[in-house]
Amino acid sequence: MTHIAFPEARPLVARMPAKGWCPGAHRPMASGDGLLMRIRPQLARLTSEQATGLCELAQRMGSGLIDLTNRANLQLRGVRACDHEAVIDALCRLGLLDPDATRERWPAILVAPCWQAGDDIERIATELAARLGELPVLPPKFGFAVDAGPAPVLGAASADVRIERGISGGLIVRADGALAGRPVTRADAVNAALAMATWFAATGGSAESASTRMKQHLATHTPPHHLRPLEQPAASAVLPTPGMSKLGRVYGIAFGQIEATALVRLLQDTGATAMRLTPNRALILEGGACRESSDFLTQADDPLLHIDACPGAPSCASATVTTRDVARDIARDITQGIARKATDTPRTLHISGCPKGCARAQPADITLVGRYGRFDVVRNGNASDTPSHTSLSPHALRSLIGAL
Repeated sequence: MTHIAFPEARPLVARMPAKGWCPGAHRPMASGDGLLMRIRPQLARLTSEQATGLCELAQRMGSGLIDLTNRANLQLRGVRACDHEAVIDALCRLGLLDPDATRERWPAILVAPCWQAGDDIERIATELAARLGELPVLPPKFGFAVDAGPAPVLGAASADVRIERGISGGLIVRADGALAGRPVTRADAVNAALAMATWFAATGGSAESASTRMKQHLATHTPPHHLRPLEQPAASAVLPTPGMSKLGRVYGIAFGQIEATALVRLLQDTGATAMRLTPNRALILEGGACRESSDFLTQADDPLLHIDACPGAPSCASATVTTRDVARDIARDITQGIARKATDTPRTLHISGCPKGCARAQPADITLVGRYGRFDVVRNGNASDTPSHTSLSPHALRSLIGAL
């Protein structure tokens, strides 16, 4: 491969701040293609009737596209302001939204996707959801993870208070960023999680302070004795990837964006009774037959599974570059072996249309950041970090990815 000369890094203009809140359904966010409405299905699960109804709604009152986020939420895109109330009514009828708008501002609960009825995950998450109203006001992005399966699988997902399996096999409640958690019984798990969140708020954690997330807060605050960590979490396991799982067939979604027509077709072809959402942007279909689909990722080694890319321009008004065409080009190069390391180890790639980095909260091996129609490159970091190379064309990027 012929290596190209890269320009020296130079000072950048001030980075664009991220929004301090995520869109909801009652409180949507304006984007380049209309209103963005986020739906948080209970236990990250929809029946086939709910999923089909949501797809019909996306086609009739949206752009026909549905996003699956890295918090296992769904987003309707392209909703017109004049249709907002009608969409709210339809979501309530489907059982995908509480009519009480105040509940939407309560913290999100992320659940490990392979829960079974009556197990620790299902019972704890259900109780926690019913008691969120006991909490003080918390920052908009504050959230919980209920990761109480045989081994934690949500370590890379965004959460502030984690209920997970400890190294002894019992349950622990762990503040995000802490190396260990507090052992609890299933009966006490929710009480301990609520106490941790209440301590966070009582000691200055808020949307207005420097501590908007638990990991930041722990850098300057020590939990009280009854919340001190004592036990490490169990060794992590992996989230389901395309192929078969104990619940059913897993389908990956490139960049987390689904065409509503394709999802309806998949549900009809498989006869699935329900679907679950995962924070690695995949669907688990419950029941039904296995079917191949060119609209979804069906192979566990597909390079698109390791690429996060936001909608980019023109869908997002903050973006100055297209992102997903670039991502597909790079994935094609990886498949052909052009941009694969000698070790053949998958690398994470994040392509962001602007410095906010909405598509990925965790650092990536390589992050490409749109700026004034060209791309900056960040190694082992986030979109807001200092780049190693700046102002590259898409063509130069493809050569660079192979050289890194």
